[in-house]
Amino acid sequence: MKLLQFEDLGLMRYKTCWDYQEEIFKTIIRRKIDRRDAADVEDLASLPLPTSRLLFVEHPHVLTLGKSGDANNVLVKPARLAELGVDYFPINRGGDITYHGPGQLVAYPILDLDQFFSDIHKYLRTLEEAVIRTCSEFGIVAGRIEGLTGVWVDVEAGMAARKICAFGVKSSRWVTMHGLALNVDSDLQFFDLIVPCGITDRGVTSISKEAGRKVELDEVKSKLKSHLQQLFGYEYTSGLESPDIC
Repeated sequence: MKLLQFEDLGLMRYKTCWDYQEEIFKTIIRRKIDRRDAADVEDLASLPLPTSRLLFVEHPHVLTLGKSGDANNVLVKPARLAELGVDYFPINRGGDITYHGPGQLVAYPILDLDQFFSDIHKYLRTLEEAVIRTCSEFGIVAGRIEGLTGVWVDVEAGMAARKICAFGVKSSRWVTMHGLALNVDSDLQFFDLIVPCGITDRGVTSISKEAGRKVELDEVKSKLKSHLQQLFGYEYTSGLESPDIC
């Protein structure tokens, strides 16, 4: 049975959460290496499989730039970001520039993919599918656009298509970190500070905007959590271990 520990971190500053992710990520990798290097079957039996984690969090205003991103996609000066209370971090995920802020549900799956499937393409498509199914529960038809990352609304509308969820992940030794950012009730004006994900010719949207009503994060959390569980086929385990022993 595949087990996963879930943690809702509430509102947390980006750097604090990034450091926490890194602790869990490194611990899972260390556990995998210890199992690989076990001298015999008896030693291996004493080393349980590392438990994957799923973090939900909401960040204060912050811009993050992926390792392949272009800093020119930030459209304002650092002084203006400071005025607006927007932090900025170049980070170690894939992708370009994105925005996180209040009203956005950020999910960080820290999974040992060797316990699921060793295929990063399938992993990303599975995350996307969970978001697509979540959107459908609010009457929103969402999907993918070939050649572009993310989950989109009105995918057949050409330039009128709008991104509702961004993705950016890192993987090492088939352990993942970073994840997805789903606009639930975000202030979309903050996306005007950047060229979101480096895509110049399409806009962004949110579940609230598309549903025509204010949608609370808690409404979305339970649905996304359920769809992720169904698609990855894990069971949630009770209790929460520290990163050092996860």
